[in-house]
Amino acid sequence: MTKHQHLLIIRLSAMGDVAMTVPVIEALLQQNPDIKVTVVSKAFFCQLFHHLPNVKTVEVDTKKKHKGVVGLWRLAQTLHQLKPTHVADFHNVLRSKIVCGFLKILGHDYVKIDKGRKAKKRLTRTQNKVFLKLKSTHCRYADVLEKLGFYIDFNAFYLNHQLPIDQQVKEELAVDFSEKLIGIAPFAAHEPKQYPLALMQEVIESLQNKNYQILLFGGGKNEVIKLKELENKFSGCTSVAGKFSFVQELQIISNLDLMISMDSGNGHLAAMFGVRVVTIWGATHPYAGFSPFNQKRIQQILPDLERYPLLPTSVYGNKMIEGYENVMSSIDPKEIIETAEEELI
Repeated sequence: MTKHQHLLIIRLSAMGDVAMTVPVIEALLQQNPDIKVTVVSKAFFCQLFHHLPNVKTVEVDTKKKHKGVVGLWRLAQTLHQLKPTHVADFHNVLRSKIVCGFLKILGHDYVKIDKGRKAKKRLTRTQNKVFLKLKSTHCRYADVLEKLGFYIDFNAFYLNHQLPIDQQVKEELAVDFSEKLIGIAPFAAHEPKQYPLALMQEVIESLQNKNYQILLFGGGKNEVIKLKELENKFSGCTSVAGKFSFVQELQIISNLDLMISMDSGNGHLAAMFGVRVVTIWGATHPYAGFSPFNQKRIQQILPDLERYPLLPTSVYGNKMIEGYENVMSSIDPKEIIETAEEELI
């Protein structure tokens, strides 16, 4: 690869999906070190790339500066001035299609991601379900890059980052980072893929009784309150929620030994630093392609599929069907505990 190659990657939103681009981009840079990469995303998500020295970002403001078709034209003109040689649409939604269309008018060809929407519908429908493992989102991103001429070999890629932690964070947390540290993110955006909190308390109690240090992650006022209650209930448990900036939370996550999460963004945030992740699945399923990067099957905790044969019922976990209200309760806390301990050996 020559030094003048400049890759523009457009991935505007969705925390988990943006986080999933990070290891793909890092693999690309490890194996193609002369490429210049610019990621186009919302300001909050641009923070996910700050630890990558060879990646620049362009912040998108769809509320004001880049609102509507006129705003997207303004964004395309800004991106055109960067003189990209390659453009990748990792999002493939209306906004990104419009931006890429404008870039094409300005002389830049692009390749967009194939999200496999039809296959995902077949996987999640309740009648005539086609229960097959689909291509991972990481591989779908890599396919876009390959069409642009950049080959990635995930098997030849090593990911392990521990970001330096601000002194103020260390003092506030008051935990020993030399000991085994487990992050737990017990919440999800949608109820059908959230493990019952009462059962998660059994997991927390067992792990902290075995002298693992537990850090709790979440966001939003209600989650902060609930996590504070858990912190007060268990001596070896500390809530991170609502105490630090997002960048500081990423510092903490990067230093974990293990993350336990739902099928949610926190799992992807941990995986992008090379932290091992145990995921708990409810209405969704790893076959849809959204497992954290480099996660093995043994790290994926699934409900009783014989008892609930219509799973998965949706890609994002936002669809509840009758009789499937207690899907998550079919997962024994002991399975989560044993899997976590196995990963920590």
